[in-house]
Amino acid sequence: MSDASPAPGGDLIVEARGLSRRFGNLWAVRDVSLQIHKGEIFAILGPNGAGKSTTIRMLCGLLDPTDGDATVAGFDLRRDAGRIKERIGYMTQRFSLYEDLTVEENLTFYAGIYGIPWRRLRARVNDSLERAGLVSRRKQLVATLSGGWKQRVGLASATIHDPPLLFLDEPTAGVDPVSRREFWERIHAIAAQGTTLIVTTHYMDGAERCHRIAFVMAGRVLDVGTPPEIVARQAPSIVEVEPGEVAGDLERILRAHADVEEVARHGHRLRVAVRVGVAGEPIVRAALAEVGRPDLPLRAGFSTVEDAFVSLVKKEAA
Repeated sequence: MSDASPAPGGDLIVEARGLSRRFGNLWAVRDVSLQIHKGEIFAILGPNGAGKSTTIRMLCGLLDPTDGDATVAGFDLRRDAGRIKERIGYMTQRFSLYEDLTVEENLTFYAGIYGIPWRRLRARVNDSLERAGLVSRRKQLVATLSGGWKQRVGLASATIHDPPLLFLDEPTAGVDPVSRREFWERIHAIAAQGTTLIVTTHYMDGAERCHRIAFVMAGRVLDVGTPPEIVARQAPSIVEVEPGEVAGDLERILRAHADVEEVARHGHRLRVAVRVGVAGEPIVRAALAEVGRPDLPLRAGFSTVEDAFVSLVKKEAA
């Protein structure tokens, strides 16, 4: 372990410079550069296999980069990985809870692992149980908990030492929508207390709740910004219409248009996504005229982070 002291970094808690990681001939991560500020909830968003987990495992000091470097929580990634591990929390998709122990026993175990002194351990466990809403389940075996409750125990275990930086790797995978919403409320409560959170996810509703997003695909960062900035730069414009009996013909014509990125049915509506910088209404009007229904009303739809994500993925695939 190095005796280095934290380096000055302004309000940056993570600064990655050209991080890359190769497994044999496969580059899982290529030239990733990121700046993450203290107190942010920062999402790394991408499809399965995009390099999200590999990126945060490098930032946690769990995996050595092939190229590049980073400063994390004030310490150099290559020289002081041990010091970084002391100052972070890490919760994986399959957080390593001990299912034959109770909720309270799990928290007590992780408090010891993180080096909380025995004289303060009991108070810290009680505080974590209360903050996570787990007091009534403290004596329950983890094996008997639902996915949402296990997620709560995992988050409480990862934060029991009050780390300034918390990594969450696909934390809401496999839990129901209600549990996901409750989880994000807890995430924002943690951030409000000054903790920085870095979250990998492929759930769009989760990404939209973050302060900033990095789009990652094939190990490369494609764009970084706030959700509105990402939508403005990357999302197609949306036009909606209720085509009735001409839906099939209209969909066929629109799908053949070079500037139409996607045509999707949402109940009785047809949702048409037109590439960035192109006016969608004239395209849909012309298609309606072709099927003999130029009188049908159109309305502008709202572009989302998911629209931006799908558009970027399609561009990269092309």
